Amino acid sequence: MAEKIEDITISYEEDGQVLVQELDKEILTKGAWTTILFRYRQLDPKTNDFGPEKYMIRRYRKIGGQFRPQTKFNISNQKQARQIIDILSKWLEESGDAPQ
Repeated sequence: MAEKIEDITISYEEDGQVLVQELDKEILTKGAWTTILFRYRQLDPKTNDFGPEKYMIRRYRKIGGQFRPQTKFNISNQKQARQIIDILSKWLEESGDAPQ
């Protein structure tokens, strides 16, 4: 577990082999409750290659000076990511908050 938000990662190694490769992250909110959007790839044990990009939103809560994972939502593929983008963009336009 991390003490600083910037140190939070989803990269994961086992026996010296990287199983989850974090490609990027964006901190969406900071504070006692922190939300981070991750871009990552997982190792496919059948092919021993990394699969396609995936995305995950995770919420962390700072307890006892350390950030602990609370909830997560996996965006399993680019099609689902595009659907989320399209729907949020539509809702923002409808509410008058669309980016210029």
